[in-house]
Amino acid sequence: MQMGQGPSYFVLQMSNPEDDQSSGSNDPLHGVTLEMIVTALVERYGFQELGQLIDIRCFQLDPSVSSSLKFLRRTPWARKKVEDLYLYGPSAR
Repeated sequence: MQMGQGPSYFVLQMSNPEDDQSSGSNDPLHGVTLEMIVTALVERYGFQELGQLIDIRCFQLDPSVSSSLKFLRRTPWARKKVEDLYLYGPSAR
């Protein structure tokens, strides 16, 4: 068949979302929001101990979950410390 004659067909293979779930994600925080992390840490340690474990002012001066979230979303190094504490506990510091 020469180019330009007759219809061309392309076969698209769509991935099955269930297949993606069975292989799992390499990210241990997949599906866990920053708010969920901060809330869990505050429930586990409280702001006072959290401020001692991670030396950042959002946990030390007039702390709240919402103010901490604002700071952590803008500050990658601090967010990493919080995520590490959530995943590995205080010994990971």
